[in-house]
Amino acid sequence: MAGYGTDAEFKTYAAAAGYVIPEGTTDPQIAAARQRGALVIDRYEPRFSGQRAGGYAQERAWPRTGATTYYGEAIPSNEIPVAIINASYEAAFLELTNPGSLSPVVTGTQTVKREKIGQLEVEYSTSSSTNLDDLVALATPVVTAIEGLLGQFLTPVWPGALVV
Repeated sequence: MAGYGTDAEFKTYAAAAGYVIPEGTTDPQIAAARQRGALVIDRYEPRFSGQRAGGYAQERAWPRTGATTYYGEAIPSNEIPVAIINASYEAAFLELTNPGSLSPVVTGTQTVKREKIGQLEVEYSTSSSTNLDDLVALATPVVTAIEGLLGQFLTPVWPGALVV
């Protein structure tokens, strides 16, 4: 499996953004982080316009046919927008420095409200919802850098329309 972009471009992006790749990080670790970063971006696929250029067998959500920006600009079906690649690099860096942080595991039957480790005690906000979708949404981190890069490619969410 491959993430978006390349390992070399990821390193260039990270350096330009002022991110420091931990010393001793191997190329396989970078490739694995890029893969996990791409999976994070692909979770947005239901909100992307168009469809996979290679059909359902295509590994990644991009490239897409019939895709447009939020503003209606057509995206060529053989291209992956730079912002999509950069968003995957943002996710990859987070995954590289904190593996699994963007893919929390949620169980619908058990949540932690208070946790104490030594002198440190943390109480988390809780939800009374038992709906698994709500629990997943609460546990999924929102990374504003990723949201900002993807924003122009997400289709608007319209509230239900009443037809008379």
